[in-house]
Amino acid sequence: MKPVFIVALLALIGVIGDFFIKLAGGGEKYIDIKWFVFGALLYLSTSFGWFYVMKHIKFSLLGVVYSITTALLLVAIGVFYFHEKLSTYEIAGIIAAIIAVILLGKSA
Repeated sequence: MKPVFIVALLALIGVIGDFFIKLAGGGEKYIDIKWFVFGALLYLSTSFGWFYVMKHIKFSLLGVVYSITTALLLVAIGVFYFHEKLSTYEIAGIIAAIIAVILLGKSA
């Protein structure tokens, strides 16, 4: 597999972990331990992939691919699953962040 694709896949797994951590704190209890443990295990599972990609890709490119993938996936989950509304300023901020990450990637 190409390391850039693996970075995007690791970001996806991390965002799924974020999703379960959010579920862990969203119920009536202070923490729903089963969702917390599942999210934590997902985070842990990515460490093996990070070891591989850090050996095969420039660190600066890794950061660019990871950040843009994570940002877009978190926004998508927030909007489509948790029904969060984005203000005009938030949308502009997301666009500006994507542009910034792309510009950073040009120098990587």
